[in-house]
Amino acid sequence: MSFKARLLHFIVMSVMCLVALPAGAQDRTLQLVGFGDSLMAGYQLAPSESYTAKLEAALKAKGHNVVVTNAGVSGDTTSGGLSRIDWSVPDGTDGVILELGANDALRGISPEQSEKNLDAVLARLKERNIPVLLVGIVAPPNMGSDYADRFNPIYERLAQKYSVKLYPFFLDGVVTVEGTQLDDGMHPNARGVDIMVDKSLALVESFLGDIDHK
Repeated sequence: MSFKARLLHFIVMSVMCLVALPAGAQDRTLQLVGFGDSLMAGYQLAPSESYTAKLEAALKAKGHNVVVTNAGVSGDTTSGGLSRIDWSVPDGTDGVILELGANDALRGISPEQSEKNLDAVLARLKERNIPVLLVGIVAPPNMGSDYADRFNPIYERLAQKYSVKLYPFFLDGVVTVEGTQLDDGMHPNARGVDIMVDKSLALVESFLGDIDHK
């Protein structure tokens, strides 16, 4: 058999082996971590109704081989997130969806301190070569325009500094829509989470594409 014939035979057999693999066997399972506060954790919702659970289901329905682990802690501030980032994001994590700051704003914590904490979280993840999709929060109106002017730009500045993707507002489509929140008027209900997943899905898919090609 000539060299060209042997080469053609090798190519054909390789393609046949790939085709014969079961669905999903060619792609490793990407490990994402949703790192945040009660909005990420799924406050007062069943585990299957949390953002991470519904996002994982939506991504799998689109053909992505992915697991989205819930590392949300209700009541967490940016300071609390910084204190646990190293052990809450295990080795082998392929990407982090980072959402923190809502509790800082509710408590009136200095936006400068919140930014410093988030900067440190992003720096830690960058040191570990873990890609991040940053999720923004908007200060509540009762905090006043001065506070909002200092708080709201934090996320865009950090996204630019660390060259990470930014989803500007986690509660987009929920915060002003009747029937999408719990009785506290702050946290999404299951319907609200569906909206959050639907609105953020395209960007998360783009994020997965970045991970696959890094």
